Amino acid sequence: MTILLSCLLFFNLLCFLLFALDKRKAQRGQRRIAEKTLHLATLPGAAPGAWAAILLLHHKNRKAAFWGVTLVLTLLQGVVLYFTLPYFQAQL
Repeated sequence: MTILLSCLLFFNLLCFLLFALDKRKAQRGQRRIAEKTLHLATLPGAAPGAWAAILLLHHKNRKAAFWGVTLVLTLLQGVVLYFTLPYFQAQL
């Protein structure tokens, strides 16, 4: 269980840092990180990291399409958590 939580923390931190790097590149007028890459970074359980970056860094907060995909990924992760949580509770 601690390995899983450590991996989730790592992926969330990585996702947040990718969003922060993209924000910095946007401010400097440099080549940006593709939205597809940001979404792929969100996929492995890193929705909290993505939302933290969106809300705290005000990054991609005006793009409805980006929010929509991030919301779908968040809901997908919620469904996975809902169905796998009993398995992890049984392990304790």
